[in-house]
Amino acid sequence: MSAQHIIVNPAAAGGRAMRALPAVQSRLHELGLNHRITFTRDLTHACQAAREAAAAGEVAVAFGGDGLIGAVAGALAGGDGVLGVLPGGRGNDFARTLGLPLKAVAACDVLATGTPRPLDLGRVGSKTFIGIASCGFDSEANRIANAARIVRGNLVYAYGALRALASWAPATFEVEVDGGEPQSIHGYTVAAANARAYGGGMLMAPQASLHDGLLDIVTISHMPKPRLLRLLPTVFFGAHVRQPEVEIRRGRRVRISASRPFTVYADGDPIAELPVEIEVVPAAVRVLVPSGT
Repeated sequence: MSAQHIIVNPAAAGGRAMRALPAVQSRLHELGLNHRITFTRDLTHACQAAREAAAAGEVAVAFGGDGLIGAVAGALAGGDGVLGVLPGGRGNDFARTLGLPLKAVAACDVLATGTPRPLDLGRVGSKTFIGIASCGFDSEANRIANAARIVRGNLVYAYGALRALASWAPATFEVEVDGGEPQSIHGYTVAAANARAYGGGMLMAPQASLHDGLLDIVTISHMPKPRLLRLLPTVFFGAHVRQPEVEIRRGRRVRISASRPFTVYADGDPIAELPVEIEVVPAAVRVLVPSGT
């Protein structure tokens, strides 16, 4: 059984991973899993630790939020390393998508019994993500959520969306999928989804798959703000895709530009500025998933 190299983000979700660490270590000992721990200074340091783990034949275990998991996955991409996941962020959407327990202590069991499975990654330039990259209205909502200090847990994303809606003005996006004819979208959001969920369980792209070699490109055109407000809760069930203003296309690559500047956020963190090209990297990294999934 491979040793585990636990890569911990001490600042994740206000120190949630650090608070859970003693119980996690106790469970790892119970399971007979040898392990060592690296406390990350930043994502660059986390990537270095992941590469060292792979070189040593260890499982690189990302213990934190989806941003940390995406960075570690990118460091392992294309190599022989294996990624393990212990959820320790606010949204934990990647763990939810994989069917992992959302409590880190319970997720330790997957490190002992899970099966390595090749999964896709998204890529923007030299940076990778495991979930959804989005811009526009989502840019403002993410910025507000990341700055919030009073609202805790995954409710912070709903808070960010409500605050962003108050001052939002529609933008015009140009979206080109796989080199096809550019499409002009006047409205709210463009998202490139490698996985189904973001924002603590919002099913932005309910049919997206981590192993189909494609991105689900979701666009939301203009509608009155009161209607969008009513639509927001339906995203948790994926029912928003039934609305005529929501369109989903699939492709390997998407180019996005807009009528005003936006930061692209992926896995909850800023990853690039528009204009961007986002692509999928098929079967890029092996991830420990629950046996039978």
